[in-house]
Amino acid sequence: MTRSDDTPPAWDERTQLTTFLDYTRDTARAKCDGVSAENARKALLPGSPLMTMSGLINHLRWVEYYWFQVVFLGEEDRGPWTDEDPDREMRIAVEFPLTQLLDEYAEQSARYRELVAGNSLDQQARRAVRDGRHVDLRWILLHLTEETARHNGHLDILREMLDGTTGD
Repeated sequence: MTRSDDTPPAWDERTQLTTFLDYTRDTARAKCDGVSAENARKALLPGSPLMTMSGLINHLRWVEYYWFQVVFLGEEDRGPWTDEDPDREMRIAVEFPLTQLLDEYAEQSARYRELVAGNSLDQQARRAVRDGRHVDLRWILLHLTEETARHNGHLDILREMLDGTTGD
C-alpha cells in the first residue's frame, strides 16, 4: 500500500493510526527515489558520520523490528546492534544497495501491517520498556510514526544536500 497523503479512508482510531504510519513510511521511501547508490552512502553532516540515506532507511527497518518483534511479541533480539556498537544498523547499511534496503523495509512493513490488523490496540507488549511498564500496541504505532517522521526530516535534509531535491 502506497499512500500519497495522510487522510485516512475511515475515521476509526486504528485506521487513523495505521494511515499515519504508512504515510510516514511511504514518505521515507519517496525521499529515496532516484538516489544513486553512491549518494545513498554519503555522510554529509560532519557531526553525524553515520547519517546516510542508506543508514536511515536501515535504522527505520530495524527500529520497527525491535518494537514489533522484540518488545510487542517478546521475541529474542536478533538485531544487528551490539553493546559495543549500538548504532551498527546505520554503520552496516552502506554495505547494501539502497534498493535492497528499501525492498526489505517495504516487505517488513507489509508483515507488520498484518500483525497490527490481528491485534487489539489495547494489547500490551510482552516485554517491558526501560521504566518497567508494558506499552500497548497503540503506543507502539504512535512511537513509530514519531520516529519515522523525525527521520524523514533527516532524509529531507540529506536529499537536498545531495542533489538539491526538495519535497513535502
